[in-house]
Amino acid sequence: MSGYGVTLRDVFSARQRIASIVKQTPLVQSSVLTKHLGVPVYLKLENLQETGAFKIRGASNRFSTLTATEKAQGVITVSSGNHGRAVAHVAKRLGIPAVVCMSERVPINKVEGIKRYGAEVVISGRDYDEAEEMASQLQVERGLTRIDAFDDRDVIAGQGTIGLELLEDLPDLETVLVPLSGGGLISGVALALKTVDPTIRVIGVSMDRGPVMAESLRVGRLVQMEEEPSLADALVGGIPLDNRYTFCMCQTYVDETVLVSEEEIARGVVFALEKHRLVVEGGGAVGIAALLSRKVSKLTGKVAIVVSGGNIDIPLLLQIVREYGEEAVPSGK
Repeated sequence: MSGYGVTLRDVFSARQRIASIVKQTPLVQSSVLTKHLGVPVYLKLENLQETGAFKIRGASNRFSTLTATEKAQGVITVSSGNHGRAVAHVAKRLGIPAVVCMSERVPINKVEGIKRYGAEVVISGRDYDEAEEMASQLQVERGLTRIDAFDDRDVIAGQGTIGLELLEDLPDLETVLVPLSGGGLISGVALALKTVDPTIRVIGVSMDRGPVMAESLRVGRLVQMEEEPSLADALVGGIPLDNRYTFCMCQTYVDETVLVSEEEIARGVVFALEKHRLVVEGGGAVGIAALLSRKVSKLTGKVAIVVSGGNIDIPLLLQIVREYGEEAVPSGK
């Protein structure tokens, strides 16, 4: 089974190339979610990566393909936070100049996290699309190499290594919930899982505020939507109409999509903290939110949730806990 230029062999190759940088993250069972749903539920903890999110997998793999000239000239990316942090981290490790373009909407904690790795941060535009325009301009002006956040075969293959780890730790996995934005994460994970077993159910979860990929899949073509602020800030942003890989891969490999509200996301964040002592950002908690809200039906076997990141602003986390702390955890009935 081929992923429109990305294959399972690419995912295995990525795993070998990124092994010195990327952690094999834990898969832990959630006893509360298991009781709540009546099926075994597991959390794949990508929030424990060194940069706090899964993005380091794809970024590391893309860096491994750069030529000596490209490394010397430097790289550029556009990001809503976690990808930029991963690019900055790997670039610093390899001694490669890096520029990260971001919109004014990106939370300050994510901006400062990138700056700490020494990358040049360029804040431009009111949304992801406008930051994308600035990145394209600077790429040409400075002769930089683009490290795409999601629509890149090496990035997709890197994210797909999560799928390999899920299969190793939970070979009888039946359903996986994956945060859905531009589709790089879910494309790689689903490619790996469904190449091994096409019956594994792959569910993409997004916020209900501007869910571009979910809406594109619903209507059968790429659409543009106005970007809205969300607790799941890592998932916001548009998808260029010249998308090469992820839309087609999502059409092929994603079985269904689920949308969660801001309140449901907040409860997912609090649940992770109170029941598992895990700091999880809004975008990383959407899978938990979907199960807490019983938005996924027909669960009969083992379920895994990809907890994609933990880079949440601490004052925001405390605010969410104060507001939703007493009602976030299900009774299990």
